[in-house]
Amino acid sequence: MKTVAIIGDGGWGTALALVLARNGHAVRVWGPFPDYIAQVRAQGENVKFLPGVRLPASIGWTADGAETVRGADVVVLAVPSKYFRAAWQLLAPQVPPQALIVSVTKGLDQTTGGRMTQVAEELLGRGPIAALSGPSHAEEVARSLPTAVTLACADLARAVTLQKVLSNDAFRVYTADDVAGVELGGALKNVMAIAAGVCDGLGFGDNTKAALITRGLAEMTRLGCALGAQRATFAGLSGLGDLMVTCTSPHSRNRAVGERLGRGEPIAAIVESMAQVAEGVWTCAIARDLARRHGLPAPITEEVCAVIQDGKDPRQAVQALLGRELRPEQD
Repeated sequence: MKTVAIIGDGGWGTALALVLARNGHAVRVWGPFPDYIAQVRAQGENVKFLPGVRLPASIGWTADGAETVRGADVVVLAVPSKYFRAAWQLLAPQVPPQALIVSVTKGLDQTTGGRMTQVAEELLGRGPIAALSGPSHAEEVARSLPTAVTLACADLARAVTLQKVLSNDAFRVYTADDVAGVELGGALKNVMAIAAGVCDGLGFGDNTKAALITRGLAEMTRLGCALGAQRATFAGLSGLGDLMVTCTSPHSRNRAVGERLGRGEPIAAIVESMAQVAEGVWTCAIARDLARRHGLPAPITEEVCAVIQDGKDPRQAVQALLGRELRPEQD
């Protein structure tokens, strides 16, 4: 049995708390707002972020960071990328030196454009830190629906230890050494999911969605490889697998944002109405800037940014993509 601290009381952090508790580990979850944490503890349900799922009394809930990480064997970082740096900056100095750390956040740092493990290692002053990603909607993981994900770490022994801590008969964890690929797949697919949602909002069909997913994967792979990832990773669970589920599932917040954009709603109203974060809203500009910095074409990302940041009409964005110069598919 391990003592596991989960930093982040959102839906994904809560779902992983359930996985770990079912595996027999002692689990504590940290959230930033004491009043809401007290509500979750009293009601036995995370009504705001994972409604309808009963939480066992064995899971501890606290807004005290020091209490959360005290004596932890494993620390899971599940804070949205927008708040990741600030939360980890607060808690990193209190993490036990022997603790294994894994990031499950699917985004990029707004300050540096870096991956979450890079931010975590920078603030902690040590590593390597692992990353877990894949097709894993919290709503399904929490209900023990079969799920498979990838956990990557530069230290294979750490990866195998974390694999054993997390895996059970409904949550299968594969190991890998391509931390960059696993993290970038999880972050970049959110941008593509917004584009897929726009297709739905505009009333387009299966042909459109298939083309978007395929060309989106090509765009993700191109940028990912330029940033140090392995091409093969994007054909796996943390690339194609996560892209497929996020572009097609009714659980996908990023796809839902795109659908509402396609129907004509302004982005400010959409974001304001959401209790949870849609990472692609913040990631699109970071990804666009990274692609420009490396001189790489990223047409879908460029158009998603134009719709979100500049208010471009989604139909015009689609026409811009379809009107690009003709070229071989593999270019």
